[in-house]
Parts: sequence; C-alpha cells; structure tokens
Amino acid sequence: MPMKKGYKALVDEAMAEVETLSVDQAAEAAGRDDTQLVDIRDVRELNREGRIPGALHAPRGMLEFWIDPESPYHKEVFASGKKLIFFCAGGLRSALATKTAQDMGLENVAHIEGGFGAWRKAGKPVQAPETAPGEAGKK
Repeated sequence: MPMKKGYKALVDEAMAEVETLSVDQAAEAAGRDDTQLVDIRDVRELNREGRIPGALHAPRGMLEFWIDPESPYHKEVFASGKKLIFFCAGGLRSALATKTAQDMGLENVAHIEGGFGAWRKAGKPVQAPETAPGEAGKK
C-alpha cells in the first residue's frame, strides 16, 4: 500500500506553519527567563554529541505525553507560559515537534533552523557528552 504522505510532506507542512529561528535568534532567546530550549533528540545522541547548556531534554517519543496536562506524565514546564524552542540534530524532527505542540494548543513555540548541528557549527556553547556507564577509558 503506497504511503499517503511521507515524512518530506509532513516536514514541509510543519515548516509552513511553525516559527523557525536562526541559531543566533535562539541563542539570544535562550538567555532569557521566559524561554526554555527543548532538546528532543534521543538520549544516545546527547551522550554521543553533547548538549546545549540549560536545555531541557524531552525525548520525542514522550513529547505529547509531557505536553498534555491530563497525562500522568505531564511536565509543568509545558504549561509554564515560557517560549519553548525545540531542536533536534538537523531541524526536521523539531519542526514536526513544534507543529505537534501547536496542534496541542501551545502558542509560544518555535524551533531552531538546522538544529543542534547548526548550533555547534556556529560555535555556540555545547556541554561535552557524558561518558556512558561502562565506557570510561574506552577509545
């Protein structure tokens, strides 16, 4: 059975409907009390590549559950009224996540164009990856 809509179409639709910030805009916003960066990458990506200091890790697979106040997994930050700026590795998953957050009723949301890769390439602060248990000393 052919797909009705592939990921490219979904990402294109999301990009047309969400706010996209440049790395510089996101970095400027990240320093404010009314803003929270939200890293939706898989924990293995964080452990391999590092993190943006101060960013909240919200795995993409839990996002809807963490946003919904009716969910037993709800996280208060998603009801805080802060501007939430989502990012992933390259900007595709975060566009979908931002669209999902909007669809769920969050209004003050955006994502970072180019994601963590663009952030790192621009020389913005990155917290080094943590060594996973059992990997200390491995090369």
